[in-house]
Amino acid sequence: MAHVDLWGGVECSHNRVGDKFFDQISRSGHLNRISDLDLFAAIGIKKLRYPILWEHVAPTGLDKPDWCWADERLNRLQKLNIDPIVGLVHHGSGPAYTNLLDPAFPVGLAAFAGKVAERYPWVNYYTPVNEPLTTARFSGLYGFWYPHGKTDREFIRALYHQVQGTRLAMQAIRLVNPAAKLVQTEDLGYTQSTPLLTYQAEFENARRWLSFDLLCGKVSPQHVMWHYLRDAGLTQAELLSFVDDPLPPDILGINHYITSERYLDEHLVAYPLHTHGANGTHRFADVETVRVRGVERKGIKALLQEVWERYQLPIAVTEAHLCCTREEQMRWFKEIWEVADNLKASGVNIQAVTAWALLGSYDWNSLLTQKNNHYENGAYDLRSAEPRPTAMVAMLRDLAHKGTYNHPVLETKGWWDREERYVYKHKKSYIQSPKHQLMNTHEHVAPILITGATGTLGRAFAQICKERGLTYRLLNRQEMDITNAQSVEAAIAIYRPWAIINTAGYVRVDEAEKDSDRCFRENTDGPAILAATCKAHELKLLTFSSDLVFDGTKTGSYTEEDPANPRNVYGSSKLLAEQEVLKILSTALVVRTSAFFGSWDKYNFIYHALHAFMSENAFTAANDVYITPTYVPDLVNISLDILLDDARGIWHLANKGTYTWAEFARLAAAVARIEDIKLIETEMINMGLPAYRPRNTALSSIKADLMPTVEDALYRCVHDIMMQMQHDNASAQKLKEA
Repeated sequence: MAHVDLWGGVECSHNRVGDKFFDQISRSGHLNRISDLDLFAAIGIKKLRYPILWEHVAPTGLDKPDWCWADERLNRLQKLNIDPIVGLVHHGSGPAYTNLLDPAFPVGLAAFAGKVAERYPWVNYYTPVNEPLTTARFSGLYGFWYPHGKTDREFIRALYHQVQGTRLAMQAIRLVNPAAKLVQTEDLGYTQSTPLLTYQAEFENARRWLSFDLLCGKVSPQHVMWHYLRDAGLTQAELLSFVDDPLPPDILGINHYITSERYLDEHLVAYPLHTHGANGTHRFADVETVRVRGVERKGIKALLQEVWERYQLPIAVTEAHLCCTREEQMRWFKEIWEVADNLKASGVNIQAVTAWALLGSYDWNSLLTQKNNHYENGAYDLRSAEPRPTAMVAMLRDLAHKGTYNHPVLETKGWWDREERYVYKHKKSYIQSPKHQLMNTHEHVAPILITGATGTLGRAFAQICKERGLTYRLLNRQEMDITNAQSVEAAIAIYRPWAIINTAGYVRVDEAEKDSDRCFRENTDGPAILAATCKAHELKLLTFSSDLVFDGTKTGSYTEEDPANPRNVYGSSKLLAEQEVLKILSTALVVRTSAFFGSWDKYNFIYHALHAFMSENAFTAANDVYITPTYVPDLVNISLDILLDDARGIWHLANKGTYTWAEFARLAAAVARIEDIKLIETEMINMGLPAYRPRNTALSSIKADLMPTVEDALYRCVHDIMMQMQHDNASAQKLKEA
């Protein structure tokens, strides 16, 4: 069977908010990194959605274009045999001398398009304006982007100018290249509602087609949106001009996100304030359908079939992306790929699925209205010196060349089809029982084996694997003793894993000074046995090391390249484990970390500090030892991501920030808003600990900047700890009263 093609795309939004422009390709570094194109070619991408933006080439006027960047990039794409799908405006309002409400916008865009075609006559695919309807809503109806309109008239005028600009642009392009093809993109979703709001859902479901309907000449006086468009200010002549002179796209580009499907509900009390809105008749919440129990999504298959039945034109999925954990990104793309492949086999003319945001994107969580540096990675992760391939790259490469890809993590449904997706509840009259409930683990799926069932880290891996839909088995020493090769072999024979995560080991740093044989057996011999077994069975291995492999004499944080020199037994056992594991299994992933804290157990520094402060008791902490505290959920999530990415060798993972123990305690108190704390600061030597503690074991990484700051982690952690303390106090009070 012939599979759909794999296309790619670079997030290139260049929107404007007030007098500030938000430029994605500058923020991603792609503006200055032509080598990215070679990375894309190595995947096997056939076509690439690529920006030659009006705002970039002619920011001060069409009489002063700068083609240097475009020349270099398009010439490179030619040499790499990748067809560019050239985008001219991407969520923008044009350069500063125009905007979406400017009557000159369509003519200006056409003039620019003509110049692009003249300079690159070999380019055959164009998207003059990306997602005209979506851009018009954000710029003309919701007021998010320039020119910040908030009325139907401004929304419709912005939409008309973009669609008219697209028509004029393609006319100008085809004067140079008659074979040029229009790939018109639009975000496509579907709206459902309670019975009361059926009229609003029907309106939105009709409105979603406007970009395509206008271009295809379908908006005649009989069209369901005709009177709305006329009332919003479009003239009969403007509308009929598309009926008389249509521009049906050569390829309909469908962008679809998990948030594209919406649900409307007038029962506002069930939904958070930020979801509330109104239409002049009713107030209602507008939420993601996927989060509402009892309401089934229409889904990408039904939406693509609907597009095909409505237009009978070639289709491509031109954006397929999910901001989520690594395996969920993979599941989402694989699901869309398989739907497109199956529809193609059934006779629907679907040509491709696009790996969108190959380099990721910035600040879409604020809809590009704020610069908060919120980064969501794409197939490549930019939080390294060079774009780092994630597990998505291996999947995309196989899809491009073979049309299929398999991995155990893909055997579980994505979160959008699991029970934990639900956030909102309804009045019972509007819901039905869910059609199915999916478990997080499946007997037939190869699991991850997690050692250390009684430890903080092992339990955290189990909890987060469950949340992420990763099939796992958490094993205690009786089920798999890592110091016994036969026990390890037996467990592998029973469970048939694809990876082992080792969190077991000797953790009592001070007792290790007098119990070195056991410490080395559990911390060194055990991981070495796991490495040998994983090598024999071709399994992935993740094991953990410690900041105590360093002697503390360095000024500044230690990186993966710094020489280790442990000063206590525990640190020596961890360093020898690193060496033995990587000598046996060079593909193993060894994560160094330090100073755990979290809210899932009470055996960590922050819990004890906050408990003392809340009880108005004194708390003692060292003020001369520097560490990088590590929030356990962050450590686990990032470790799972890079394990899937096939990371290997030694990696440092700790939250960003260097603190003494005393400073860390003060920061936690500040985050918890506890005043007048009784903190006793002292030197480490006065703590009376048997094992030597280096004065500085701060960690940082030269491989990737993946972990959030300590302060960010504390804001997430402290709230949960305080809630747990309140619960414990209330329980204790009830027992006392009883």
